[in-house]
Amino acid sequence: MDEFLGTHTPRLDDKGRLFLPARFRGALADGLVVTRGQEGCLYVFPTSEFHRISQEMQSVSGSTKGVRDFIRVFRASAHPDTPDKQGRVTVPQALRAYAGLDKDCTVIGNGSRLEVWDTGRWTEYLDQVMPAYSAYSAGSEEVVPGL
Repeated sequence: MDEFLGTHTPRLDDKGRLFLPARFRGALADGLVVTRGQEGCLYVFPTSEFHRISQEMQSVSGSTKGVRDFIRVFRASAHPDTPDKQGRVTVPQALRAYAGLDKDCTVIGNGSRLEVWDTGRWTEYLDQVMPAYSAYSAGSEEVVPGL
């Protein structure tokens, strides 16, 4: 898989396991890392991509407290896992609490990673950003230079 795309709505089971969408299982079969994301979601990276990003973080100057804080939390909350035969991964309680995950989840593909959102939180996020997105898509403002 070149990149993760789309929106899916799996559920967490009673043991805190997430059923990965079938279309993403092959790209994550050799392992993945779940960690805290931004805006209250979780990021899921293939292991190789997580290591690539982690290496890039090594090269960033740690002279800024915000950078040090972000890198610490990003790495400290990282949970490596390998999907089981049913395509499930365990989401640790601390990560479920951070993202507000209970049962209903929304998993979105976002390029080199998946994002796991509580469905209610995802809906609220969309409600907040869609007015701006509609303005962008109408061509009234350039968001991504050259697109």
